[in-house]
Amino acid sequence: MDKDALIVLSGGMDSVTMLYEYSDSIDLAVTFNYGSNHNLREIECARYQCRKLGIELVEIDLSFIGQYFHSSLLSGADAVPVGEYDFDNMKSTVVPFRNGIMLSAAAGLAESRGLKAVMIANHAGDHALYPDCRESFVKAMGEAIAAGTYDSIELRAPYTLLSKAQIAERGKTLGVDYSHTYSCYKGGERHCGQCGTCIERRQALAAAGIDDPTEYDDEPEIIQ
Repeated sequence: MDKDALIVLSGGMDSVTMLYEYSDSIDLAVTFNYGSNHNLREIECARYQCRKLGIELVEIDLSFIGQYFHSSLLSGADAVPVGEYDFDNMKSTVVPFRNGIMLSAAAGLAESRGLKAVMIANHAGDHALYPDCRESFVKAMGEAIAAGTYDSIELRAPYTLLSKAQIAERGKTLGVDYSHTYSCYKGGERHCGQCGTCIERRQALAAAGIDDPTEYDDEPEIIQ
């Protein structure tokens, strides 16, 4: 299989699973430093996974997002709400048009490297809360990327209709080491265990039958 794709790699569970599942076609990974609470810890994981697979990682600074945009994800650990991952509770974590900005940069990088595709690991659990993770956005962004590049760069989003648990099941089959992924929106040395992303992470790993290697500050009962 030709290595014709670039992957947007955060260092979280979903993009790392995609990195492993599609490693035969991924020539390059890109991660973005945009100033979120957990950004640097995610990037450490992205570096680790790319070194392990021998895939080049490009790191791009988007610090203007953290400087000018409004989101609890950019405002320190105390700004992030705790509790289940629902709209009212987690809406404050939306970073306006984050994926649109990142995909634009990724498309330009892909075309500069002579690659044919950009990959993103949005999934079904994101759809209700994050507008730039929805199937309609991915379709529209894919059309814009194809129209705006000489080589008609393709946007690939194979996890769009999968749940996080289904992604974890794929990771289990692939032998992905989830101890070198990061999810917590508070960005601490250990996962807090209480924010929506920590709860979603624990539920997905449990549903996939994976012994959770993550260190949490608190581990409330998992409700599937």
